[in-house]
Amino acid sequence: MRVMLAEDSTLLREGLVRLLAEEGHEIRAAVGTAVELLAAVEADPPDVVVADVRMPPTHTDEGLRAALEIRSRMPEVGVLVLSQYVEKRYATELLTDGTGGGVGYLLKDRVAQVDDFLDALDRVGRGRTAFDPEVVRRLLARSTHTDPLARLTPREMEVLAAMAQGHTNASLARRLHVSQSAVEKHVNAIFDKLELTGRSEGYSRRVLAVLRYLDS
Repeated sequence: MRVMLAEDSTLLREGLVRLLAEEGHEIRAAVGTAVELLAAVEADPPDVVVADVRMPPTHTDEGLRAALEIRSRMPEVGVLVLSQYVEKRYATELLTDGTGGGVGYLLKDRVAQVDDFLDALDRVGRGRTAFDPEVVRRLLARSTHTDPLARLTPREMEVLAAMAQGHTNASLARRLHVSQSAVEKHVNAIFDKLELTGRSEGYSRRVLAVLRYLDS
């Protein structure tokens, strides 16, 4: 997979370069600013961009803005953003930008769990979603008096959270130790209870539809 990295911490950036190269990925660029990232992607679009949310010069949301611009101009390029903290507004912007799958949001602590990070990168590269479990938990946290999620059973909430992280029905069946048909029944029940109508073109769009609804 062709990967570009944007991270202003030299130590973390070089560590990611070495890790991904050892895993057989091709590092097309490793830069320290959002401006450099946009220029590199424009010159030679990769399969996936991995970018820090906060980058120079203001260290606020330069990396996120670059990620959103890349998704707008080149939706075929997957984007995996890294953040030190759970920032619900940033995660929501990525989820609701209307370009579909190929997007992920991980906490930087997750990078230290190499298998989880590589799995997320792979999912994003294949056009699916990969959201940190803690990010999903915060996004799903709502007050119950007006929350449509209050209609879901504990098992349906578990399924919804795993769906939002980017797991397929087959993956969910393995995680929950149930049949795939049982997972499909839970998924259909979730969409019925959340009053989500219409058919989606693919799994990632279904996940985005759920989270878009939850953020409305």
